[in-house]
Amino acid sequence: MNKQSFSLNKAKKGGEFIMKKQLVVPKFKSEAEEAEFWAKLDLSQYFEPSDFKRGMVFPSLMKTKRLISIRLPEQLLLKVKVEASKLQVPYQRLIQKYIERGVRSN
Repeated sequence: MNKQSFSLNKAKKGGEFIMKKQLVVPKFKSEAEEAEFWAKLDLSQYFEPSDFKRGMVFPSLMKTKRLISIRLPEQLLLKVKVEASKLQVPYQRLIQKYIERGVRSN
């Protein structure tokens, strides 16, 4: 497992941002592996509560997906599967793209 370390000894507004100790984060093979790592990690060993602020963004975290169940007319599902086959993509991924496109257009 590849590992990357974070060193946050950078100046921030109003003071220094110094970690108590270096945080080593592995490269994850799955979302479940990443979730387990973060669930077991005690961030108080690395940061002071005052280091945290609302609205921080962590762009390198894997996006989470949630399993849902929807009922579709048989013919609609068949059409989506045919289209997905033509595009050589899994039909569920194609449905997801259609939903994203529809939400973005509104």
